[in-house]
Amino acid sequence: MIAAAVPLLVRAEEEEFDPNLVTPGVVGFVATFLVMVVVVLLILDMVRRIRRVNYRAEVRQQLEAERLEAEFASDGEGAAAAPDATTATSEAEGRAASDDEDDTPPAR
Repeated sequence: MIAAAVPLLVRAEEEEFDPNLVTPGVVGFVATFLVMVVVVLLILDMVRRIRRVNYRAEVRQQLEAERLEAEFASDGEGAAAAPDATTATSEAEGRAASDDEDDTPPAR
């Protein structure tokens, strides 16, 4: 039995792979490059959208703070009756969160 297994081992060692058949070659490089380009473009788009959402939230907070200041200044009560900054910020964030629903893609 051992003598029969030896020719199989010799034959397996003699078989070599053609490097052109086992490497991805130009097609693999092009496919990998295209995937990389798509990923980079998706990342750039994501960063742009995140910045836009953050800028909108900042503007909403500033507008809300200005509105509250104008509202309390017109009341004549001044800063004594003004709510603390955390209340104004949380109200502005709540409104901003409800307004951000417009940016979400439609459900499928």
